[in-house]
Formats: sequence, C-alpha cells, structure tokens
Amino acid sequence: MSNLSRTAASADPAPVFSALGDATRLALVSRLSDGQPRSIAQLTDGLGLTRQGVTKHLRVLERAGIVTRRRVGRESRFVFTPAPIDEVRTYLDRVSRQWDDALARLKAFVED
Repeated sequence: MSNLSRTAASADPAPVFSALGDATRLALVSRLSDGQPRSIAQLTDGLGLTRQGVTKHLRVLERAGIVTRRRVGRESRFVFTPAPIDEVRTYLDRVSRQWDDALARLKAFVED
C-alpha cells in the first residue's frame, strides 16, 4: 500500500472536502470561525436563505465534524470545530510533499 493510500485510509478527507465544496457552507464556516457560538437565526441573517435551508447546510457540516451543536435552553447554538480541517491540511501537506519528492526524482532522472 502506498503512503497516499495509507494516509487516505487512516483519515478519510472526502467528507470534509465535500462539506466545504459549497459556497453557503463556506460562508457558514467563515461566520463561525471566530469561535463564537451562533444560533440558526444569527447564521441565517444576511445569507438570503430560510432557517430550514441553513439547517440543512449545518447538518452537512456537522456530519463532517466541522461544526458541533450545543443546546442552550430551547435554542441550538453552533460552534466551529477546526480539527477536521486541520486533519485535511495535514493530509494535503503530505500529498504535496509526495508530489515534490516525485518531481525531484523525475528532474534528477531527466538531468542525468
């Protein structure tokens, strides 16, 4: 098994990439990235979506582990969880190093 396959198998980045592959979800992550918990009403403000629409996007982010939900009385508050994005960054750094190494080997081969 290659290093890339081993890495992909140990921490599947696909759900995080999928969750972040939507402009609305990126906007929600951006709003939450300051670490302040926000309600659906606060997150809906200015997005041009209904609360139900925002809730659907938040569920996708929740399933990917990017946000967590906390109950405060009768209201849900959402909080950004950076760990999945940090894991994806580590994965991308590893893939980048593998490509850099492969290109360096190719360059050495061609130049010899």
